Amino acid sequence: MSDWSRVFDLDLQLLQDAVLMMVAIFVLFLAASYFLFNPVRSMLEKRKSKIKDDLDEAAKAKEEAIASKDEYEAKLKDIEKEAEVIMADARKRALDNEHRIVEEAKAEAERIMERARTEAELEKQKAADEVKKQMVVLASMIAGKVVKASIDTTVQEAMVNDTLKEIGESTWLS
Repeated sequence: MSDWSRVFDLDLQLLQDAVLMMVAIFVLFLAASYFLFNPVRSMLEKRKSKIKDDLDEAAKAKEEAIASKDEYEAKLKDIEKEAEVIMADARKRALDNEHRIVEEAKAEAERIMERARTEAELEKQKAADEVKKQMVVLASMIAGKVVKASIDTTVQEAMVNDTLKEIGESTWLS
C-alpha cells in the first residue's frame, strides 16, 4: 500500500515538478505564440484583408457591369428608336417615289393617248381625203360617161346606177 499512498501524497518534490512543468509549458506557449501563432495570425489577417479587397473589387465590378448593362439597354432602346425613324423615313420616301412614278406613268399614258388621238384623227383625215379622191374619180367617170352618152335623163340615171354597181355599194356605205 505504500505505493498507493505515494500517488495521493503531495510532497514538496511533486509540487516543484508541477510548478516547473507549468513554467515550462508557459514558456513553451510564449515561444509557440511568438514563433507560430503570430505569423499565422498575420497570415490570416493578410488573407482576410485580401478576401475583403477581392469582395470589394467584385462588388465594384458588379456595379460597373450593372451600369454598363443599363447603358447598353439605353443605347439599344435608342438604336430601336433610330431604326424606327429610319424605317418611317424609308417608308415615306418609298411612298413619295410610288406617287411620283404613278404620276409619271399617268402623264406618259396621257401623252400616249393624245398621240393615239392625233394619229386616229390623221387616219380619219386620210380616209376622208381618200373618199374625196374616190368621189372625184367617180364623178369624173360619171361625167365622162354622161358626156359620151347623150343628155337623156333615163340614160343618165342608168349610167349612174351602172357606175354605182361597178364601184360597189360597200364603198358608199363605209
